Amino acid sequence: MQTTKFEIYPNFFIVADTFGNPDDKPVVFLHGGGQTRHSWGDSAKTLALNGYYSIVLDARGHGDSSWSETGNYNIEDLGNDLKEVIKQIGKKPALVGASVGGLTSLIAEGESEISISSAIILVDIAPKAEQKGIERIFAFMSSNKHGFASIEEAAESVSAYLPNRTKPKDHSRLEKNLRLRADGRYYWHWDMKMLELWKSITPDQQIINDARMYQAAKNLKVPTMIVRGGMSDVVSEKIMAEFLDEVPHVRSVNVSDAGHMVAGDSNHAFTNAVLDFLKEVY
Repeated sequence: MQTTKFEIYPNFFIVADTFGNPDDKPVVFLHGGGQTRHSWGDSAKTLALNGYYSIVLDARGHGDSSWSETGNYNIEDLGNDLKEVIKQIGKKPALVGASVGGLTSLIAEGESEISISSAIILVDIAPKAEQKGIERIFAFMSSNKHGFASIEEAAESVSAYLPNRTKPKDHSRLEKNLRLRADGRYYWHWDMKMLELWKSITPDQQIINDARMYQAAKNLKVPTMIVRGGMSDVVSEKIMAEFLDEVPHVRSVNVSDAGHMVAGDSNHAFTNAVLDFLKEVY
């Protein structure tokens, strides 16, 4: 593994971990809101062992990437970052995007006059989502603004949010998503201005956003697959059916024992689904 930086504009960087041979076909991983590049389990490593060059990004405002001083965290901002990263890669990668990372991929590809990618995998996200599931995510992200006294306390918070997931004994991966500040407490490493922007979207704006996402999906010319968590409260069976009916060229896989955090809940099944799809279309 190597860590690299993509300079989007002067002194604004997107940080990434890379796995595998740069001469192999690139696959870019885009995490969900409030996560980091460490959220993919062993997926990136496994793809590298199977002949792909994995590039795992921290989105702006997350992890080690730059934070926007002016709070520019709209989907256009995220999409422009992705386009610049792809430009610097110099090849059309496959895109694996979870939640807002999937929407970023959808907009970046679906609204481009010329295709920028070779394939898209949407991880438990569709042009429309269940509002209750989104609100539960926002509630978790809004909690613990004053941090945690220890890594173990943060782990208990995650376990309460993801009760279906077995509690890990090793917290080293979780620790990468936290930062120890001068007050001796641990904080999630993402920009609160981003959450406030996302929470400010009105119902009317959301209707417009949903229509925009659907149009972008219909515009897709590259092979596309959605991997849904069978227990997801963000992409329900109803939402999934509507998506596949509206955009019939999209393939689908259901990971029955996973929730919204598919890659974390069932990493082996998720990675196999991604590999099977990429081996066929890419």
